[in-house]
Amino acid sequence: MMDTSERQGGIVSTDDSPVRDSAVPNSADATSAIRAILAAATDRDDGVADTLSAALTRLGLDAADERGITDAVLRSRREQARLRRREHELAELLSSARELAELRDGGALLDRLVERAHAMMDCDVAYLSEFDSGTGTLRVRTTSGSVSPAFRELLVPAGRGLANEIVESRAPQWVARYREYREDRHEGGIDDAVEAEGLVSLLGVPMLSDDDVLGVLFVATRDEVQFLPEQIAVLSALADHASVALQTANAMRNLRRSDDDAREAVERLTSTLEERDRANTVHQELVQAVLAGGGFAPVAQTLSTALERAVLVVDESGRVIAASGELGVTLTTLAPVVSAIAESRANGHSVAVSGVEGVEAVAALNAGAQYFGAMILGTSAVVLSPVDNRTVERAAQVGALLALQHQAVVDAERRLQSELVADVLSSRRERHDDATIRAKRIGIAVSELDTVVVFSLAGEHRSSAARALGQHLGDRALVGEHRGFVVALVASERIKADVIELHGIVAAAVPGPVLAVLPPRDDNERGDSQRSGSQRAGTPLAEAFSVATRTTRLLAALDVHSGAVLAADYLPYSVVFGNDTAALRSFLEQTIGAVRAYDRERGAELLTTLRVFIRSGDSATRTARVLNFHPNTIFQRLDRLTSVLGDDWRDEERLFRIAMAVRLDELRERLHLDA
Repeated sequence: MMDTSERQGGIVSTDDSPVRDSAVPNSADATSAIRAILAAATDRDDGVADTLSAALTRLGLDAADERGITDAVLRSRREQARLRRREHELAELLSSARELAELRDGGALLDRLVERAHAMMDCDVAYLSEFDSGTGTLRVRTTSGSVSPAFRELLVPAGRGLANEIVESRAPQWVARYREYREDRHEGGIDDAVEAEGLVSLLGVPMLSDDDVLGVLFVATRDEVQFLPEQIAVLSALADHASVALQTANAMRNLRRSDDDAREAVERLTSTLEERDRANTVHQELVQAVLAGGGFAPVAQTLSTALERAVLVVDESGRVIAASGELGVTLTTLAPVVSAIAESRANGHSVAVSGVEGVEAVAALNAGAQYFGAMILGTSAVVLSPVDNRTVERAAQVGALLALQHQAVVDAERRLQSELVADVLSSRRERHDDATIRAKRIGIAVSELDTVVVFSLAGEHRSSAARALGQHLGDRALVGEHRGFVVALVASERIKADVIELHGIVAAAVPGPVLAVLPPRDDNERGDSQRSGSQRAGTPLAEAFSVATRTTRLLAALDVHSGAVLAADYLPYSVVFGNDTAALRSFLEQTIGAVRAYDRERGAELLTTLRVFIRSGDSATRTARVLNFHPNTIFQRLDRLTSVLGDDWRDEERLFRIAMAVRLDELRERLHLDA
């Protein structure tokens, strides 16, 4: 056998191994074959396998070399495909990053990210579920490739589904067959939505922001697939972008909300400042109105103009003392208005009025415990703001100051009149003469004052009573406080009011009991006074005042503290008992107390019989006729009176005293009924 052989043409080697019968390629064939191999290694067309095999054949390579080159070319092609895919993914991620920087609409950006995941991952469905940390639920926010409405509105309950497992683990999770997923994680609503969409394999990655989970980005297929690490990495990168987009959207939403809140706050502040400027202007105008001395009318006008509504000012009795505009209602008869004024008096604030058409609010004119009236505001198209209410309250304070100013003037006049009353009632000539001159300066002629009315009431109410009387009587009288009483000196020729009317005026102005006493007027003494000039001036009035005060003390002893009485009815008794209250009470008890006790214990009417007997001139017959009883009945009752009062009760002196006691007791009883 030949040890060697020439490697030419179709010569075969001398050993036993098979030798490929091929001719050595020339230079042109070799170059063409190499180019074909390089093209096969770089061409994206899958149909290059036949070209590669032909090229290797032309080179005359053995089978082992041909297989090695083929494997190398295929590896190169796979690597190039991977690199191209990687390049595409990076390009998509860069494009997504640019969109993050450029787009301001968070919702649109999330939609684009889900669409990009759908395209890049070569899946059937991509969707994003937003996580609610408060409830632990996930709600599908946006989808791409979905065909089921139920899936697009899917809400994943806390602790269920693949989504919550991803939230809890904070790591990517996937399933090749969702039906075979953990039974404890399944939930009917989720299973129905997945079934309606026909999904089989699912991959989800968390959307993280520091320690918080914002949501989960999913891709799913309707065929079973195995997700590669590169796919998980790409989806995680998109999830990071989605986290940024969601945070940006939330930040923008919070920023817009903050911007809206700031704008509203600025608007409120601007409005408040404007209202306060207006309120300060109104307050200055109110102060100027007071300083100008125009009374309540300019105050009502200023407030009415500022608040664009009618304003009424009423005094403590409900009488309108100033008005700007018409309310069209009778305020003093409306319970809601009266109730609102009472509430305003208690808390010092403006109080809204409901249930009265045309009236919106009231504000009391208070100065400490003193009440001077109220401001009443009508309705308007402009609703009262809190600053407007403060303006009303400041106007009420200005009104109260105005009332205090007026009261100070009135009190000064009252003090002057009290001094005049004291001097007129004095028996000293020089004081009376001086009072006559001073009274003339205020338009009152002392010589015409011939009537005295004395009022007994609690000390804290005397100034109010004097003001009420002074307002009613005007310049027709002198009214003041003197020796613990309120005294009115009036000219009977110029005034038609009687003691009952004057009592009603005072009683309406003050709380508590009021006793008015009118002493008798001595016309003869008055004529003497006028004839003799100032020599006897003041004496009749002083005497009348003395009679009235004795009568009030007598009535106090009889427990009578309210009513209007004529002192003439009590002259005999006041002269007898004077100011000795204890003596009067003892006299009544010792004289007829036993009769009253007898009636109280036995239910009898001996005291009535005794009263009629006294009025009938001590005649039993006339007593029987008045009481419409048989004379024998009266005799029996007189016998009982004898047993109670004693055998001498009908003696002249004893009967006189009993008659006086009976008449006093009758007066007391009548006055109690009148009161």
